Amino acid sequence: MENTYVLTLSCKDRPGIVHAVSGFLFEHGGNIEEAAQYNDHDTGLFFMRVQFACTQLSRAQLGERLAAFTEPFGMRWGLHPLAQPMRTVIFVSKEGHCLNDLLFRWKSGLLPLDIRAIVSNHRDFYQLAASYNVPFHHIPVTAATKAQAEAKQLEIIRAEDAELVVLARYMQVLSNGLCSELAGRAINIHHSFLPSFKGAKPYYQAHDRGVKLIGATAHYVTADLDEGPIIEQDVARVDHTDTVEDLTALGRDTESQVLARAVKWHGEHRVLLNGHKTVVFK
Repeated sequence: MENTYVLTLSCKDRPGIVHAVSGFLFEHGGNIEEAAQYNDHDTGLFFMRVQFACTQLSRAQLGERLAAFTEPFGMRWGLHPLAQPMRTVIFVSKEGHCLNDLLFRWKSGLLPLDIRAIVSNHRDFYQLAASYNVPFHHIPVTAATKAQAEAKQLEIIRAEDAELVVLARYMQVLSNGLCSELAGRAINIHHSFLPSFKGAKPYYQAHDRGVKLIGATAHYVTADLDEGPIIEQDVARVDHTDTVEDLTALGRDTESQVLARAVKWHGEHRVLLNGHKTVVFK
């Protein structure tokens, strides 16, 4: 694992890219362990994820050679040591099902994360954070203090050198500035299929409408509220016999599972942005 890396790249599609990438890795002592690619015919873009082992060069040396190799292709690329868990900060408000699920999966070795801090506008989960030995930061947010609160949040994110921010049912709208700062590295979870049942008490709204499916959507955070590139979705069937409490419990389970999958794939560098969509190499 120490000498295993994940290479992600995207560029304009053209013949010979796979051959060139595999040839580059072979020439530098790389042994490909896993590879996936996607050609988007609508946009003309090419996406690739390669997991490989290399003992001949250091990460810095590989990076230097990759920079020269990718330049003629105009590639956007990233090189990630597989053994290095992703530094993560989690935001939460007063619903803790997603937070609890992520923390349990992390401690069980099921998520490739290094959870560095939990940030909340309420105190409800400071004991939960303490039970996992994760620093808890209570930062109240009001309309009058939103700018100052976000400044404190960003200070924590930068201090922890966080690569990922997870909004685990954090019920505050992030400012455009913070969304821009966290572009491509903040994941939110939303009940149902967007944009259905926005606002308060979504499962009451769903029950009132007599829905037959409830679900959840995990997506990247953008300035357009709940409209960011979708990473993962799932649904559960319900019927007229289900109460609001039934819908809420089932919905929370679905939210937790969908968010965990999205966070896991992001942490494994399996998600590549494709405009307002994503490519997910599962």
